[in-house]
Amino acid sequence: MKQHGSPAATAPRHRRVTALGAALGVCALGLASAAPASADGRHTGHGTRYVALGDSYTSGPLIPRQVDANCARSDHNYPSLVSAARRTTAFKDVSCGGATTENMWKAQGTNGPQLDAVQHDTDLVTVQIGGNDVGFGSIIATCARLGATDVTGNPCQRYYASSGTDQLVLNILDTMPKVAAVLRAVHARAPHARVLVVGYPDLLPDDGSGCYPSVPFAAKDFPYLRDTGKRLNLMLRLVALLNRAEYVDTYGPTVGHDMCKAPADRWIEPLQPASPAAPAHPNAKGEEAMARAVTAVLDSGRGHR
Repeated sequence: MKQHGSPAATAPRHRRVTALGAALGVCALGLASAAPASADGRHTGHGTRYVALGDSYTSGPLIPRQVDANCARSDHNYPSLVSAARRTTAFKDVSCGGATTENMWKAQGTNGPQLDAVQHDTDLVTVQIGGNDVGFGSIIATCARLGATDVTGNPCQRYYASSGTDQLVLNILDTMPKVAAVLRAVHARAPHARVLVVGYPDLLPDDGSGCYPSVPFAAKDFPYLRDTGKRLNLMLRLVALLNRAEYVDTYGPTVGHDMCKAPADRWIEPLQPASPAAPAHPNAKGEEAMARAVTAVLDSGRGHR
């Protein structure tokens, strides 16, 4: 994923971090009290006209068979697998490596604005976006570089908190309204569609352990980066809750298959992949796991509001 800078803060940093904490708290309370339900009584049968929006975690770079070089898109990514499982009558995958929320409205090379694929008669839309807005690619590169300077410490965490406030928390906060705007646009274009927000899988050991030098992060940065990923997913869950969409958890189903695991067991490839996949991205098994998570929500007929 490529880096996409966040807009300048318009309020004091401590207030904005407090706002994120409050928002995530509301999310936790809402999820605890709200019974799962399909979005606003919308279409709950099989989506026959399916559009997939997203970034490289959706497109599946380097996974055979690549069908779009501009977007590093595979025909074995999770949207393609979901489409096959649901036997959709119309399927449009416009996910593209490097996409940010901006690319929902702005073209990427030969890939037009992703929202253009969503039409009034679209039945099902999956959206997996936000990682590049937060800056996944830059974060991984920075933390890998700093990992060599203090193998047992937390140089990456110190770097992002050097101002006194965690910049990655601010980045997640900045991304919230952008994802919400995407969902509003989807609903406006396809008012009867079932809309699913797909979270990101488990990249690092959920127990906070590390695997330096296979994954070259400092020991105490592993739990820090794990928690950052969880905050991003919690934000996406909140945005789905507040914007009449369902949330698909892909983190839980991929725990135990992170990039620190042996090649035969991992569904996320490390910075030097052994299977055909981009560094720090799902391999074919990871895409299959995300497809199962999406299909399970669709088949249940009731998602996490």
